[in-house]
Parts: sequence; structure tokens; C-alpha cells
Amino acid sequence: MVATGGLSQLEGAGGGGLTPWALITGYGTNTQIGANGHVTHIATNDLHMNSYGAAVGLYDRVEFSVARQDLNTGNIGTALGLGKGFTIRQGVVGVKVKVAGDAVLEQDSLLPQIAVGAQFKHNNRGPMIAALSGATNDGIDIYLSATKLILSQSLLVNGTLRMTKANQTGLLGFNGSFKPMLEGSAALLLSRNWAVGAEYRMKPNNLAVVAKESDWANVFVAWFPTKNLSVTAAYVQLGRIITAKNQNAFYLSMQVGF
Repeated sequence: MVATGGLSQLEGAGGGGLTPWALITGYGTNTQIGANGHVTHIATNDLHMNSYGAAVGLYDRVEFSVARQDLNTGNIGTALGLGKGFTIRQGVVGVKVKVAGDAVLEQDSLLPQIAVGAQFKHNNRGPMIAALSGATNDGIDIYLSATKLILSQSLLVNGTLRMTKANQTGLLGFNGSFKPMLEGSAALLLSRNWAVGAEYRMKPNNLAVVAKESDWANVFVAWFPTKNLSVTAAYVQLGRIITAKNQNAFYLSMQVGF
């Protein structure tokens, strides 16, 4: 099935654009290695963000990923006295392990595929973040994902529970205690080469006093012209980011892999 390679999440994990799935990236079987690379661009009226990275799946059991996020604050940087186009960069190293189920092969089972994962994040703007909110520029997210693929209906559903201290995925640092955040995805395969879906990602809003944070949601369409290439376009509601409200964005991502 062409689309079972999934997409690449903003932080580099295999899954949807906003949230990881329990599937292991690539098309490798339990005796093979698979891999993906991605480039993603998100643009609002005030902000631009690029994410790019790669992931490797080992024997349909373990996934390792790396990603870099560059957030250009545009006019918001000017308003904050940081300078127009002030850029915040974050590196993410991830690991995911399948612990139960098989989304593709176990169609007669109610048990979804289940995976646990962690994303280690480092932000390059430690002094600014500390001055803004007292946050640190290093953190970790831990998550549990469950994915069910119903081949007879060409439907994939996913739920993720994330434990996080991150502000805006870590781009504004990490503070407070770990908070549980729910994330979800649903995707419908319209044909062998086209899929549509939607996602929702809760956000902790740790900086409500100085930089209120909104939950994220999107609707997307994905095109799989070949097994080794996918292109995804989405409309994303990001809500409030730093001082800017109603940050609705267009999202474009390309992934290559095997």
C-alpha cells in the first residue's frame, strides 16, 4: 500500500504533519531498513517556518529521526525589538519503538499498532528565551501513539498522548512541569495515489501571560505519485503565536524515501 509510508511530522517523526503515528517510517519490512527525508514550509501573514530532516526505520521496529526547524519571526521580530526577520532555530533528535500490534498485517484484530517515542530538542536562543519567560532552551517530549489502519475502508486513525514542557513545540523554550497533551489524526485514502485528512494537536499554553499559545489543527491532501515520493498541502490553524493572533497558514511538504 503506497501511503503506508506515511508523511513526515514537523519534528521529524513518521506520521502526519502535526503529530507522530505509531507506524515506523519508510517501507522496510521486519527484515529490511527504510528511510525518508522531508522538506516542509509553513507560511502565515506574519511568520515563516521551514522544517527539514530525515528518518530511518529499522526492521519495522525502531525509528530514529533528526530535524531542524527555522522560524522567521518577520514583522513580529520588529515589534518585539528583535529585528525584522529574527530567526529562531531548533534541532530535534527523535526515537520511536513499536511495542505492540501491526497496523497493516493484523486486520482481524481490534488492537492498534502502539509505539512509544521521545523527541530531544535544543533551541539556539537561550538568552532571549530566559529573558522572555525564564524558560530553558533544552527539553524532551515523550509520547505514546496508537494507530489503526482499516484497509477495507481505506481509513487510518491515530491518537497520541504527549508529555511535554514545550512552548510552541520548543521554539519558545521549555518550562513548568510535564503536561499531558492529546493529538489526533484521521486520513482517508481516496485512491492509490491520493489521501485527505485532518489533524488536531493540543498545546500546553505555559506562557499565557506573555505569549498565549493556541491548539493547532489542519486539513490536508496528500499525493503519492510514486512509492518513493509524496507531496502534502494543508491549511493549518495555528491560532496565536507570540503577539500575533489568528495565524492561519498554508503548509507544503515533500518527502522522498524507500
